[in-house]
Amino acid sequence: MLLDKIYYTVDSLGGDYAYLRKEDDAQAEPKCVARALLPAEIIEGSRLVYEMMEYSICE
Repeated sequence: MLLDKIYYTVDSLGGDYAYLRKEDDAQAEPKCVARALLPAEIIEGSRLVYEMMEYSICE
């Protein structure tokens, strides 16, 4: 499970935090993540992948 890729969409940005929505679970609550852990260039609607304990932008 730790090595699986998890895809998120940036739902909203608020100050030092971003709220991410898991793409394969529409019913899940948004996940609050410190923006310091995310790529600097994210915007609302950006698609991210979480892999190997790191977030990156999907291309």
